[in-house]
Amino acid sequence: MQPVSASSYAPAPCAVPTQAHAQHEVGPMRKVFSKEDIPQEGVLEAWTVNSDLISWVREKVSLCTPDEVYLCDGSDEEYTELCDLSVEKGSFIKLDETLRPNSYLVRSDPDDVARVESKTFICSESKEDAGPTNNWKDPSVMKHELQGKFSECMKGRTMYVIPFCMGPIGSPMSKIGVEISDSPYVVCNMKIMTRMGEQALDKLTEATPFIPCIHSVGQPLAHGEQDVPWPCNPDETCIAHFPETKEIWSFGSGYGGNALLGKKCLALRIASVMASEEGWLAEHMLILKITNSDSEVKFITGAFPSACGKTNLAMHTPTIPGCKVECVGDDIAWLHPGDDGKLYAINPEAGFFGVAPGTSMESNPNAMKSLTENCLFTNVALTPAGDVWWEGMTDVPPDGLIDWRGNPWTPESGTTAAHPNARFTAPASQCPVIADEFDAPDGVPISAILFGGRRPGTIPLACMARSWEEGVLMGASVSSQKTAAAEGTVGEIRHDPFAMKPFIGYNAGDYFRHWLEVGKGLDPEGAPKIFSVNWFRQDQEGNFMWPGFGDNSRVLEWALKAASASEAEKLYVDSPIGLLPAPGSIDTRGINIDAGTMEKLASFDPTKWEAEIAGNRDYFETFGKTLPPVFSKILDAMEEDLQV
Repeated sequence: MQPVSASSYAPAPCAVPTQAHAQHEVGPMRKVFSKEDIPQEGVLEAWTVNSDLISWVREKVSLCTPDEVYLCDGSDEEYTELCDLSVEKGSFIKLDETLRPNSYLVRSDPDDVARVESKTFICSESKEDAGPTNNWKDPSVMKHELQGKFSECMKGRTMYVIPFCMGPIGSPMSKIGVEISDSPYVVCNMKIMTRMGEQALDKLTEATPFIPCIHSVGQPLAHGEQDVPWPCNPDETCIAHFPETKEIWSFGSGYGGNALLGKKCLALRIASVMASEEGWLAEHMLILKITNSDSEVKFITGAFPSACGKTNLAMHTPTIPGCKVECVGDDIAWLHPGDDGKLYAINPEAGFFGVAPGTSMESNPNAMKSLTENCLFTNVALTPAGDVWWEGMTDVPPDGLIDWRGNPWTPESGTTAAHPNARFTAPASQCPVIADEFDAPDGVPISAILFGGRRPGTIPLACMARSWEEGVLMGASVSSQKTAAAEGTVGEIRHDPFAMKPFIGYNAGDYFRHWLEVGKGLDPEGAPKIFSVNWFRQDQEGNFMWPGFGDNSRVLEWALKAASASEAEKLYVDSPIGLLPAPGSIDTRGINIDAGTMEKLASFDPTKWEAEIAGNRDYFETFGKTLPPVFSKILDAMEEDLQV
């Protein structure tokens, strides 16, 4: 990681001042300052000993000219204060305290509801370093544009300075970031999603590097101007990452990963660059702890594109007697090679930012139990009783709903009550199946890695790679139906390598090569085995063939057994596309599925696979000379075997 260095900006002339946060003190340390206070010697020095952080905050105050600067401490009192302030402003709706204690509903602007990949940029010095999967812009050009956007962008608002730690406090795998934002919504979400405030700031010594992140909703307020519940500037939205200097700038959107810069921006896009430099992996993966009926404990990671059941899998209740599944992480994993040749993972996040629609006591009871209190809900419906509702929560919606736009709603309205990408933000500590290893500073050893997507055909229920190289090809070949979490046509099949297409912070071809290099440094006996899975295969009538949800534990059990089994144990059979489950090797006792269906789930159609390989070749051509040559060799061998 490179330390942030201060640079000088020339702010534009001051605009008309307006209202801001009320001046106050909390505890012995003053937290709120006017913009005139910040340049004074000793003000920020009393807050941190990190001189780079002091210089960076001062230069951003000079650039953005907020009315006040709030130094966040991450306390529960601060969270409550900001939530109350947001209720007073009309930005938050407090839910009924008896039904959903200390929880709030937020409605975004209808034009600000998801990640905006078309406005997300990797600003590397070389365009080739950004690669074909990213939007690129010259960093000097982008910095010039951003300085124009951010000049006086916080007039009439409070600038919040948010120190945060990604990963367990004190872990050698963790990273420190500091986000500047003018959104209380961002502060409250960062409180839940990261180890935020003084606990992170305490880890910043005088010389400790940090990742600087700056965000603005892009809507300054003139003196006396009435604010809106969800300020944003969608026409000017821009999310820019600078790999060489490890900086993140985000303007115009207040939503999700566009604004919570510790999440996709830092923990994946910038972290993937740092991982490539430092010899580890930053991945869009869940982490599971699985204890079998013999009390053997193993850990597994899995990469799935957004809204493809990853959160459900991360917290699922297994249907295998004697099997226990616990959650270490539901979305992001940082994987480091250990001295013993194994791969160890930490979850850099402290909370869940999950898709609400489709989450229910049937699909994910542990997620629902995590949402009973201390949560933020974005773009879900409001019940007359003061609780939340979304499609899939119950079979029949309550009467008298107010939809995510704030309008009365009935099933005849012709719209959804909750936005398809509506979200919940919940502390991971509230999950009833959170693993004891959630805060393990040295991470957990990974035995298997899953890659999956939403594919109605072609891809079998499960398949094990015969080598690390073949497994990396599996990850690079991931494709899935688009969902409401990203821009584009819902249902369209798109390539999403490693479920990381929107999140790889450098050339994806080099990213594939980095995966291969990491594998070379692992002990062949201790390295995780790699699998592809597909819970979404359909029959000719369009019905899902596999029951999914808790029964996915049966595939996980097979994968962990197959990962350590010999060929003689007959858990898998060789095929041109990899090692497939042998007949009867997946435990289906107690579920309504016949042997014929299982045979189809574990089978492949050679003609469809020839087309799949051809499609993958066409896609891989976009990476040019950066594509690892071993991919073509493996695909050649598959095609040859398919002809036999």
